[in-house]
Order: sequence, then C-alpha cells, then structure tokens
Amino acid sequence: MSNNIVDLRSDTVTQPTPEMRQRMATAVVGDDVFGEDPTIAELESKTAAIFGKEAGLFVPSGTMGNLLAIMVHCNRRGSEAIVGDLSHTFLYEQGGASFIAGVQLATIRNQPDGTFSLAELRQKIRQYEDCHEPVTSLIVVENTQNICGGKVMPLAFLDEVVALVRESGVGTARIGLHMDGARVFNAAAALDVSVERITRGFDSVSVCLSKGLSAPVGSVLVGSKDFIKEAHRLRKALGGGMRQAGILAAGGLVALQQVVPLIKKDHERTLRIAEAIDKLHSPNVTVDLPTVATNILLIQIKQPKLTASQLANRLAVIEPEELTAGITGPNGAGIVLKASSRNWEFMRLVLYHQVNDDQVEMAIKKISYVIKQYDARWP
Repeated sequence: MSNNIVDLRSDTVTQPTPEMRQRMATAVVGDDVFGEDPTIAELESKTAAIFGKEAGLFVPSGTMGNLLAIMVHCNRRGSEAIVGDLSHTFLYEQGGASFIAGVQLATIRNQPDGTFSLAELRQKIRQYEDCHEPVTSLIVVENTQNICGGKVMPLAFLDEVVALVRESGVGTARIGLHMDGARVFNAAAALDVSVERITRGFDSVSVCLSKGLSAPVGSVLVGSKDFIKEAHRLRKALGGGMRQAGILAAGGLVALQQVVPLIKKDHERTLRIAEAIDKLHSPNVTVDLPTVATNILLIQIKQPKLTASQLANRLAVIEPEELTAGITGPNGAGIVLKASSRNWEFMRLVLYHQVNDDQVEMAIKKISYVIKQYDARWP
C-alpha cells in the first residue's frame, strides 16, 4: 500500500492538467524568433488584454521576465532600481540585475504585510542629477509578497506608490514602475477585483503561468508596445529566443481560461489548515490567522529548541505510532507531508488547485498530530 504524499512545498509542483496536455499536443506552432508562432501570439495578446496593456512577451521564467523589465526600464549606465528587501527579485534571482544588467539594486524594508514605507521610498529616490549618485530608474513591487506569506498589496497602497513615483521624476528621466506579479491572480481573487485594476498605473507586469496556474513552463511580461519591443530584443540576448514554443504557450492559454477561476478555492483550503492549527493553541507552533489571505501559509516556530527544518523533516516521516493512532489517509496508509523551511523562522505551506479536500484533511491530521507531539515535550 503506497503512502499518501501531500506536497505543499510550493505551487511550482503543479502538474499540467489533461486539457493542457491535449492543447499542447495539438498546438499550431511556428518559429517564434521570426514572430510566426500563432499560439504564442495568442497567449501574449490575451494576457496583455487581461492586464489592460498594449502587448505581451512569453518568456521561459518569471526570473527572466523581471530581469528583462529591469533591463528595459534601467537603460542608462549608472541606473538604480528600488526593490523590497524581502522581494524575490532581491533574494532569489541570483543578483542578475547587477551581474547581467549592470543595475544597482537598492532595498527598502518590507513591512510584515508586504508593503513598505512611502516616506522611506520618497527618501530613497535619487531626486537630482548628482554626479556622485546612481539615477533611480525603476521601482519594483511584488504582489502577492512571497516571503511575507502571500500578502496582498492593498489597492490604496498601490495607488499611493503610483502617485508618488509619478511626481518624482529624476531630471528629464521618468521612473518606471514594475510589478513582479508572479501570483497577482491570487491577489485579484483575494480582493475580488481584476488584475487590470491591481496593475493600473504600472508600466510593466510579469505574471507566472507555471506556479499555481499549473502550466508546465513560462511567464508573460506585459507593457506598452515600445517596452515589449525592446524586451523582445533583449530576450534573445538572454537566450530566451524560443522557436516552436507554442506547445508551451498552449498550456498557458488553458491556465488563463480554466485554472484562474479556481484560485479562490485554494485560498479557502489554505485557511482551513490555518484555522485547524490556530485551534490547537500550541505554545510552540502558531499561525497569524487574521493575516492568512491567499494560498501561502506561514507556520511560525515559537520554541527555541525547534527549527523550521526540523518540523518539516518530521512531517515528512511516518512513525509506526502514527498508524496505530489513525494518522492515515482514506486508503489506510500513512501520510507524508512535504513543506518548505530553508533557514527561515517559519515553515511554509503553499496550496494549489490540485490539492483536493481529502489532501487538506490529511495535512490537518498530520500537522495536528506532530504539533501535539511537540506540545507534550514542551508544554
């Protein structure tokens, strides 16, 4: 009998849906470097329309999409981009802005809700053409904010950022605004508004198709026609000039049509797990229930003798006593729960549409059992 594996490490572990595989198998393709792949063209135009932008560009990854945005916006030597100190662009994209694009990243402190201080942003913008300083060319906002736990940026905050940046031109240069919208559809679902409303005022947006949207590969970068024209040229230099990649784009089209409407269910299931943990009233492992908004759940470790990695490792192990205690799935086999920990002070769970109600119940059963074990050790 096979063990029950519930993989909540990330929404990047999604599998293509049967509809995606069918569309990919029958996709009409062409040479996209020549601009002749009709399926890619359809994905790009549809994504741009959803975001209210003029054009789109299909890229292999969100990291490339963000890097291209930085390269286009920061197109003069000595440029600086301001990003959150907990942003994916700063932490997890290998410093590509500096060593590939030659752009300095200046960080601004992310608050627990994922936002940052507008006063600090105003102070960090290089207001004058001082020959001693780099020139502020770009502000990057991540939405939802990954490390802060899938936090959704409030519309009022986004509008204030746009207004501040628009009044803060540097010399004759215009400061660009880019949104790392890898999970922006989650933000839209949480706020019950369109992604066009969320990204209003932003010059460019990168949205991921291969996380919770379940496509196997790819992101789309959207912006003005001139912006995308330059990004298209730079994509070739980065090795992103794909040929008959409509096979991949077909999966993205299905993601937009069929998976985006399912996102709210992911949020509901995430909240169910959070509520179950909160009801334990554990002194060692807790959640900040009021802040759980999307598909990412941060489980805080309060016990100094316990690390997030130890908790994650324990959840991935089936002890013999668990089976006796009934910590099993519908098939009677044990439960293996996979989670992310890294070197954080919290363990992270991420849900996606292929995590069903049975798996949520198994996750709750396993987590509750393990937390109670720790509570018995450290009451």
